[in-house]
Amino acid sequence: MRTAYDVDTVRAAEADLMAHQPPGTLMQRAAAGLAAACANMLGRVYGARVVLLVGSGDNGGDALYAGARLARRGAGVSAVLLNPDRAHPEGLAALERAGGRVADDPFEVLAAADLVLDGIVGIGGRGGLRPDAVPLARAARGSNALIVAVDLPSGVDADTGEVPGEALRADATITFGAYKPGLLIDPAREYAGAVHIVPIGLDLPSVPVVEALQHTDVADLLPTPGAESDKYRRGVVGVVAGSARYPGAAVLAVAGALRGGAGAVRYVGPGGDAVIARFPETLVSDGSPAKAGRVQAWVVGPGLGDGPGVEEVLASDVPVLVDADGLHGLDPEVVRARSAATLLTPHAGEAAALLGVAREEVEAGRLASVRELASRYGATVLLKGSTTLVADAEGGPVRVNPTGTPWLATAGSGDVLSGLTGSLLATGLRAGDAAAVGAYLHGLAGRRAAGGGPVTAFGVAEAVGGVWRDVATPARRRPPRENQP
Repeated sequence: MRTAYDVDTVRAAEADLMAHQPPGTLMQRAAAGLAAACANMLGRVYGARVVLLVGSGDNGGDALYAGARLARRGAGVSAVLLNPDRAHPEGLAALERAGGRVADDPFEVLAAADLVLDGIVGIGGRGGLRPDAVPLARAARGSNALIVAVDLPSGVDADTGEVPGEALRADATITFGAYKPGLLIDPAREYAGAVHIVPIGLDLPSVPVVEALQHTDVADLLPTPGAESDKYRRGVVGVVAGSARYPGAAVLAVAGALRGGAGAVRYVGPGGDAVIARFPETLVSDGSPAKAGRVQAWVVGPGLGDGPGVEEVLASDVPVLVDADGLHGLDPEVVRARSAATLLTPHAGEAAALLGVAREEVEAGRLASVRELASRYGATVLLKGSTTLVADAEGGPVRVNPTGTPWLATAGSGDVLSGLTGSLLATGLRAGDAAAVGAYLHGLAGRRAAGGGPVTAFGVAEAVGGVWRDVATPARRRPPRENQP
């Protein structure tokens, strides 16, 4: 599990550690890791041209000490001091002793740099880059140099992932002690590049602010049938989707559901002929959801238009996933009154409508938006997008999905995700786990199906089985998790 902590938590852990260490120990640990990472990226340190963009805080001190280490290995290191009177004095002295220098012409050294260390603003920065730093950031980005952020790209918000002004986009970020939420959540994540963590000995709480599942975490959650399993014990998922105008949504939602681990899929809606033609194993009903037969979870909404089914499904006593058209006009009180779990899966536009705000507000503040939706509706929320987030109504860590590809932004991809995740719900996974596992597998399937090029939603569905096997194979199997019919 990859975990991220907010600034206050990280600083408290640093203060506790520093109270039991000689002065400067943590900064030296950070600088050593930073210099080693830079050396690896450069390949050949001797003769390399390194420029340090140095702000006034400890972040600038980290850059100066790392620059001193690189200078001792033969790099030509120049420091650009944004506030010379407040530059870290010991770090600056160490750089000069090692043969580094303060740049006379910042723009000249930036133009010739092989690597630029961004030590302008640390994790406590707010509000984007200050005006005097903007020309230097633009010059660095406009050069051919590798840009390496010290702990966090300058100008992004460490706690929220927001980018409230201009920021310096890095090729890589070397962060210390712990991931920060802004390194995992867009739009800030896009500024971080490849993220590497340098352990510095922090003692952090067991419950983070943000977490990202990895292969082993997902493998431990995947449902596995046992020797006595049958299709009903494995779980049955009901799908209410599609319309005369959008029959394909029904087919794609069922395609996802058939690959999500449940033993059977019941389809209810006007797309029955299209569904049964493509997937004859589907249990098709042309009646109401209540008369379709028992299910362990429902998926409602993809391609539904203004068709019936949402209210009836929400009145059931099993977990329900609501997507797409099912989200239109959704009443928070109806959702909050449910006894079983509810999982909402909006994209940014649908989330904005549910919150009554502009889409741009959701996209700029994804972490705050998913938390607010979960709290307001008393539901688990999967907010789709460049970084998919999952939040539970009870609070706790928000999960960020680390898989995916921009090629998943294609018609019908969300329908496959809904069916897949709803099927996982039917196997017995709690809503937050089903959402996180569904997003993870869907993202991996998108990568496999795309192969670096365009992908279709059905291609994504077909790739799920392969990535499921890839994730599950190394895992130590747990006893099967099953629903009783």
